[in-house]
Amino acid sequence: MEIDEDKIDDAVLALLWLTLHNERCAWKGFDWATTDRLHKKGLIGDPVNKSKSLILTDEGLERSQALFRELFTRPPQ
Repeated sequence: MEIDEDKIDDAVLALLWLTLHNERCAWKGFDWATTDRLHKKGLIGDPVNKSKSLILTDEGLERSQALFRELFTRPPQ
């Protein structure tokens, strides 16, 4: 089976929005390889530090909310 890492990155970014606190911080309980890719894409700050949170960039914050709505909400009835 071939894994689409971009889809994994989108799902993780959406879930980061779910754990958002202090306006743009999210808990970093996800795979290091995924958070490294999100950092390289410019969507989060450098995840390699002693903090238990990571910081979403402006683009990352906007995209994480859009992906959360797209992936995890039901359409209005």
